[in-house]
Amino acid sequence: MSLIQKCIAEVVGTFFLVLFGTGAVAAAVLTGAQVGLWQVAVVWGLGITFAIYATAAVSGAHLNPAVSLSFALWRPQDFPRRNLLPYWAAQLTGAVLGGVVILLAFGTFLARFEAQHALVRGQPGSELSAMVFGEYFPNPAMFGTDAAAHALVSPLAAAAVEGFGTAILVFMIFALVDRRNGSLPAKHLAPPLIGFTVAVLISLFAPITQAGWNPARDFGPRIVAFFAGWGNVAIPGPSGGFWAYIVGPLVGGPLGAAVYDLLIRRALPHEN
Repeated sequence: MSLIQKCIAEVVGTFFLVLFGTGAVAAAVLTGAQVGLWQVAVVWGLGITFAIYATAAVSGAHLNPAVSLSFALWRPQDFPRRNLLPYWAAQLTGAVLGGVVILLAFGTFLARFEAQHALVRGQPGSELSAMVFGEYFPNPAMFGTDAAAHALVSPLAAAAVEGFGTAILVFMIFALVDRRNGSLPAKHLAPPLIGFTVAVLISLFAPITQAGWNPARDFGPRIVAFFAGWGNVAIPGPSGGFWAYIVGPLVGGPLGAAVYDLLIRRALPHEN
């Protein structure tokens, strides 16, 4: 398979990941279709599972720049480092396309939600609707958007949470796909377990940062929100904190992979 075919698979897979996941957030925020954080988390997890099954045979279904970077650093024999930038571009493209579809599908509901809550798109407080696309800290739906809410989580703290959650996610990905790990001999079961890992992490940390764990998932829809009228509320966001959802995962992902290799993989039997 050519690099172009792999990148197309990454576009498609990341598109579905964002479509299902961001769509679940949109349905919950704008219509109340999902009741409670766990329902949103489960839809996210299932969306990731579907996206991996659909594309893994072609591209490996990274669907996340932090995952691609981790494989480039720690598994270059499986993922050549020259493929990293093309994969990143493909993942961001798929995420932007997913964000566009959500904007088109929920556009009238966004306008209704803003009218009901007296929100002016692009003005302070409009994070309550912009959170359908990008992520904010702390979760605006739970803590609001005033100064007291912003004081709960600093950009650095948000980056640390995003890095920690991504480290756990990548640790589990490396464990689940490792051919030397005999605890999961049926590797075709890895996608739902990866999806469930994301769902659990969302249920734990979404109140703090909305739980991104994926720079493409956040930045792609955030670009859509920027051009759809949210402007500075989308990028750079309150406290200029959008970078936390990029830097945190890109640092945390490789660290999680390193912990797996150094503490677990060394103890596994070698392949013949």
